[in-house]
Amino acid sequence: MNASHPNPPDLPADQTQPASAAKPRRSAFDALGFRKTIAELQEEIRVLYTADNVPWIIGYSGGKDSTATLQLIWTAIAALPPDSTRKTVHVISTDTLVENPIVSAWVGNSIEVMRQAATEQGIPFESQLLRPKLRDRFWVNLIGRGYPAPRHKFRWCTERLKITPANKFIQSVVSVNGSTILALGTRKAESARRAASMRKHEKGRERDRLSPNATLPGSLIYSPIEDWSNDDVWFYLMQIRNPWGCDNRELLGMYAGASADGECPLVVDTSTPSCGDSRLGCWVCTLVEQDKSMAAMIQNDEEKEWMMPLLDLRNALDFRGGPVDAQGHSETDRHLRDFRRMSGAVQLMKDGRPIPGPYTQEARETWLRRLLQAQTQIRRLGPPEVRNLLLIGADELQEIRRIWIIEKHELEDSLPRIYQEVTGERYPGSRFDDTPSLAPEDIDDLRALCGDDTLHFQLTRELLSITHQQRNSARRVGQNQRIEQALRRHFYDDPEDALQRARKMAADRKTVAEQHQQAH
Repeated sequence: MNASHPNPPDLPADQTQPASAAKPRRSAFDALGFRKTIAELQEEIRVLYTADNVPWIIGYSGGKDSTATLQLIWTAIAALPPDSTRKTVHVISTDTLVENPIVSAWVGNSIEVMRQAATEQGIPFESQLLRPKLRDRFWVNLIGRGYPAPRHKFRWCTERLKITPANKFIQSVVSVNGSTILALGTRKAESARRAASMRKHEKGRERDRLSPNATLPGSLIYSPIEDWSNDDVWFYLMQIRNPWGCDNRELLGMYAGASADGECPLVVDTSTPSCGDSRLGCWVCTLVEQDKSMAAMIQNDEEKEWMMPLLDLRNALDFRGGPVDAQGHSETDRHLRDFRRMSGAVQLMKDGRPIPGPYTQEARETWLRRLLQAQTQIRRLGPPEVRNLLLIGADELQEIRRIWIIEKHELEDSLPRIYQEVTGERYPGSRFDDTPSLAPEDIDDLRALCGDDTLHFQLTRELLSITHQQRNSARRVGQNQRIEQALRRHFYDDPEDALQRARKMAADRKTVAEQHQQAH
């Protein structure tokens, strides 16, 4: 054991659960007892760690499962002699930049505490906070490009915000070292789907407890708590002191605050709900019908009422609350979206209804305004610790502005005006060099010339933008193609005309297909 590391906390004696009329929950500690189970797990970790020179990566989210996994590995490796702890253990956490602010603050502080503790204890743990690239961030895609709020049929957020940053880091370690062991807090008890996936990968294990990673060649997955229940995780965290210096009781309190009844009960049987079912994640998430954890935090603690603007904005983004059309179809958020897809094409569902495209310019400007209003309100009325809360960064605002002007040809350049109107402060971003923009009076004149013909206005504006961009470019390759695409995108009389044309084309294609089938 490292001389600079304090003696490991004593493992509590095995405890018997009180008798209960209800059936006791199954526990991973049943066979050997708590103390021996943990001791054997830590020995397993030490054997795996010292078996080769393959570096380890631990995925840390700040939640109970990843905390328990990291704590097991940390305490096991800290007990090795110094000459056996030369292999790096990377602790990585992905900050999506839209995490629940309470969780984000907890994770950020934990990472800093870990760095200091690892140095003081002389163990090779390196903690890193990963972030998505600017082009992949949530608000750049939703407000900038107009991607609709994520849903199960268009779950564009997870890959960009979470998977890609982590995979890129893992691949970089593999490219340097040839392979890596990825330790995760995944558990079979999380869901039937997770259990089935873990059992499937168990069949391909090349070494004991190390499963192949189907998506990342060169990495093996180690899940030390794969057979633990929620209750096992909490029992371990409450019994064993956190080795890097954070207080696991604060983590328990965070989960308790995110539970509807505001408490994490002592669990002794199947009739008692576990605290582990609280969901802590992105505050903008619309993949769930309700953000019950944030609502519970606000309900259970009046000091967290400052989060109400976040919950209101999340609920506004939720596509489930849209109107119903004359045929009884739920319109979800169709009224906020363009009738054309991102490419400009009009596409139909099987029942003939149009597939909606990205958010319209008006909707995107509204989302920006509401986001800035939430940020401004929290900063002005919230407690001191959130007076500098950043919901959207300056680099994201500037990228959104670039997308609006350059890619979407919205020459109004409305972002600086919206920013100043909402915050009362001058927009801090600089002007883009050699980019077109029209003064408000020019925009008014153009709208007046086009009258109520919105598509004519959009076409004229886009052609002006294309012409200006090509004039300032040394190469004019593709100009004719861009002009043709603009004409195809805007030539319709109105959305109804576009829909009728799309239906006629679909009917013509069906007729041709039927004739071809009859001929053969």
